[in-house]
Amino acid sequence: MRPLSRWLAGALAASSAAGAAQAHVMGPAEAAAPPGWTWDLSVTAPLALALALFGAGWLRLRARSRRGGGKLERRALLFIAGWSSLALALVSPLHQAGERAFSAHMAEHETMMLLAAPLLVLSGPLAIMLWAFPAPARVALGRIGQARAAAAAWRAITRPVTATLVQAAALWAWHAPALFDLALGDPAWHVVQHLCFLVSALLFWTAMLQPGRGDKGVAVLCLFATSVVSGALGALMAFSESPWYAAYAQLGVQPFGLTPAEDQQVAGLLMWIPGGLVHIGAALALIGSVLRAGIGRAADAR
Repeated sequence: MRPLSRWLAGALAASSAAGAAQAHVMGPAEAAAPPGWTWDLSVTAPLALALALFGAGWLRLRARSRRGGGKLERRALLFIAGWSSLALALVSPLHQAGERAFSAHMAEHETMMLLAAPLLVLSGPLAIMLWAFPAPARVALGRIGQARAAAAAWRAITRPVTATLVQAAALWAWHAPALFDLALGDPAWHVVQHLCFLVSALLFWTAMLQPGRGDKGVAVLCLFATSVVSGALGALMAFSESPWYAAYAQLGVQPFGLTPAEDQQVAGLLMWIPGGLVHIGAALALIGSVLRAGIGRAADAR
């Protein structure tokens, strides 16, 4: 059931992100108004559904569980933190601010990819959400998840190297000026962009935080590589003296009095520094877990 549960978790979170991409970069007159909250049902309905399913499943599991209550509570806290981060990116004024400033748009993407995605992966929500359904439905979904083809496909896509390449390709491709302007100008392509960012992040953090046997060392190297790859893209933005994206350049002065080029430089710094710190921090944490496991085995052997 685990491969299916993880895949469904990513799909559910991604569906929440899709609706948020339906907005477009505002014109100069619209940009003068303060950003507001996004109450589009295509955003709020999936978020509400995810929360309701998790809550129902968690309550049923908690009532059946005599042990492991602490683990369930930790998973609930992780889910709420991840869900709240996703809602912050998609519903709060941060989303509308991203329609008029590239730096805010970058903050939205970084919140989804560096905060919401790893927290959701750590919470393993679908394993809990499945308990919101009747027993026959749980059994049917479990059979699908246990199918050999489904399990093999999941293992392949969540290998550290594969997941790293998928995320790196999504980042670099969608930040190319032609594709980014396409997404900003067309709601359908904006949906695709957000889906690519969030799904690739969910796959990446699954590979990094739940590596298969023998993959921890590879995961560490992939985390360091990702800090370089994403940092290089951020550095190119930060040091560029001209704006890359026509949709933002045509707005003129951005919030806080920044020019489009300065706004882009701030966005580059957001990708470069916080992103690099998150990836390096995760790599060091994974190294620490490997060292602790090795020390424990050595102590047991004595």
